[in-house]
Amino acid sequence: MNITFPLGDITAEVFLRDYWQKKPLLIRNAIPDFVSPVGADELAGLACEEEVESRLIRFDAVNDEWQMMQGPLDEAVFSELPPSNWTLLIQAVDHWAPQAHELLRRFSFIPNWRIDDLMISYAVDGGGVGPHYDNYDVFLLQASGKRRWEIGGTYDEHAPRREDAPVMILPEWQAEESWVLEPGDMLYLPPRIGHNGVAVGDDCITCSIGFRAPAHHEMLRGFSDFAGERLGHDARYCDPDLPLQQDPGEITAAALDKARQELLDILQDRELFAAWFGEFVTEPKYPELAAEPDDAVSEEELVAFLNDDGCLYPSEGCRLAWMDQDSKGQDSLDQTRLLFADGQCYPLTSSAAQALASRLGHYLSISLADLEDVADAQSLHLLCELLKRGLLHAGNDEEVDSAFE
Repeated sequence: MNITFPLGDITAEVFLRDYWQKKPLLIRNAIPDFVSPVGADELAGLACEEEVESRLIRFDAVNDEWQMMQGPLDEAVFSELPPSNWTLLIQAVDHWAPQAHELLRRFSFIPNWRIDDLMISYAVDGGGVGPHYDNYDVFLLQASGKRRWEIGGTYDEHAPRREDAPVMILPEWQAEESWVLEPGDMLYLPPRIGHNGVAVGDDCITCSIGFRAPAHHEMLRGFSDFAGERLGHDARYCDPDLPLQQDPGEITAAALDKARQELLDILQDRELFAAWFGEFVTEPKYPELAAEPDDAVSEEELVAFLNDDGCLYPSEGCRLAWMDQDSKGQDSLDQTRLLFADGQCYPLTSSAAQALASRLGHYLSISLADLEDVADAQSLHLLCELLKRGLLHAGNDEEVDSAFE
């Protein structure tokens, strides 16, 4: 778990204190000798896959026109492209390439639940998506070739944008600072900072590490739905202390306050909110791609596998996080740890299972030596459940394969 953070000479504490969501930061040689997790041919291959989210963006400088094609792309498209001014973007490469998944772990100074995905773009000379802003933090890591990054101003949903472009483009772009990034260099940008990246020469590959920033309106709707499903139909407004009103047409201040307080009491239920929040922020990016549940693995089969030097590995793209539930004055030994895995909650009470949840939160492999007590029923049950859902896969030192067939 000794990970070297890609922050140059800056410590994670200094970065979070002085830069995170505050101001941009350019880090030269953030990852020395960095090699892209995937190459240009692999990115093109992913763009042709139906389940992969991809975009091809072209800019016609003569006519000042932007064009975008959504994947999956036909292989013939790539042979018809011009020699300049286009870029290919592949979303969530960490779902498809183990090396990309491992790159995200380099950014573990930010909590797991805040990390969204790794987008990788390939561009030829002059390629880019145009000046724009994002509503989330992003690290822009140059993997090969060169890219000029310009930044300027802070924008929001009310900022003007080009109506004739298929992507969000800021018109009348004015750059305030610019840098040319080479392999291993990285630029951090807080939310809503305008930026524009343009490839300088060919073979420009850029890794964009993006973060989740749940919108308040989404959170409010999500929690209200979650809470509403658990209230039941008999929980209703009640007023056993109803006084006689002078005017029956009036909604009194007392009635309004009572109704409001009843809803606030639900919103202020911390345990309910914690259960919803953990599930909400670990929901898979592409729920439709969730693996079909495999045949159940018995605890006996799992123990035999681990005893035979087998290892379990978190699957690429899965989202794992945990929190300790308030003990409300009880002995800390009775505390429950909630593990959240791709939107599902697993309450854990044994010390072995709680230690296992912490290890899973680091996306580390699980072997017999890593379990405090392999006979712990709760740990074994958890591992069997995660295997069944495809969030763990089995392997050994030589290969990662289905070890239970």
